[in-house]
Amino acid sequence: MADPRRQPGWREVLLVAAAVLAVVLGAAVLTSLLPTSIQEAIFHGPVLIGVLVVGTAWLLWRISRPRRGEAVDLDTEHRP
Repeated sequence: MADPRRQPGWREVLLVAAAVLAVVLGAAVLTSLLPTSIQEAIFHGPVLIGVLVVGTAWLLWRISRPRRGEAVDLDTEHRP
């Protein structure tokens, strides 16, 4: 049986890519406005690693959760 959920198309992919690009460029601009000592702390300290770890953990948590309205069948023992 085909998956009833619609798959994202090129338009959605390009919109997400543009949004990610805007966020990254915005973060670069905001970081360039900070004083040099704070820039060094961000680039040479554990701040970037922390952001990557927290972001990755959040993303993995979101992927592992069932979608809204999607039932989870934990009783696989009685399947034919």
